[in-house]
Amino acid sequence: MFEGKVWRYGDNIDTDVIIPARYLNTFEPKALAAHCMEDIDTTFAGNVAEGDIMVGGRNFGCGSSREHAPISIAASGVPVVIAASFARIFYRNGINIGLPLLEIGDDVEKISAGDRLRVDTATGAIENLTTGDTFHAHPLPGFVQDIARAGGLLNYIRENGGFRHGV
Repeated sequence: MFEGKVWRYGDNIDTDVIIPARYLNTFEPKALAAHCMEDIDTTFAGNVAEGDIMVGGRNFGCGSSREHAPISIAASGVPVVIAASFARIFYRNGINIGLPLLEIGDDVEKISAGDRLRVDTATGAIENLTTGDTFHAHPLPGFVQDIARAGGLLNYIRENGGFRHGV
């Protein structure tokens, strides 16, 4: 369960907007977080608080396949991203690094910057504490929740005995 203030962005937010290419000379999460969203929102990196929630429109995370984008969001303290829809490679990268992503279609239009949300990734329930609206995303499958709790796919594999051939 997560609760936090909304940072709201529009449609087609690409990975170059999430973390500009000029900062890809590092893979250090906190260094990436210091520049997260700066080309679209100069206030984000300096003001995002641990637990705040990012909300986007359609096709969030489109563009290149770099993992730096979801890493920079997670390292900013954002525990979950909600959007109308996600670019598929971004969605997979989010799972791989342990960042839960929930799709809610057109209901995303009922969420504004500064609203407070309570999000249950296990059930898909999203409550807008500011407006009283409730939305429902498909809940994350159990194994995806396990990956998120482990802090990403590699940690999950380490905790569960590594790779097994034939599985």
